Amino acid sequence: MLKDFEDSYEVCTCKKIKLKELLKVIEEKNLKTLGAIQEFTLAGTQCRNCIMAEADFGKIKKRVYLKDILKEVLNG
Repeated sequence: MLKDFEDSYEVCTCKKIKLKELLKVIEEKNLKTLGAIQEFTLAGTQCRNCIMAEADFGKIKKRVYLKDILKEVLNG
């Protein structure tokens, strides 16, 4: 699924965090939880719409969420 997105896709609009940056931090720091991603990147700590689809109350929905990114990285 992630291969369908540009590295420059902005996953967290509030903190201006792009997919490439998230993937790099998850892999380099061996992050295993959403909380760890939030701690190291600050993604999902402001409006929280980018964490998961169920929590996205924004007018414009994200196309991929932190939960999905983490799941795909952990599952290979």
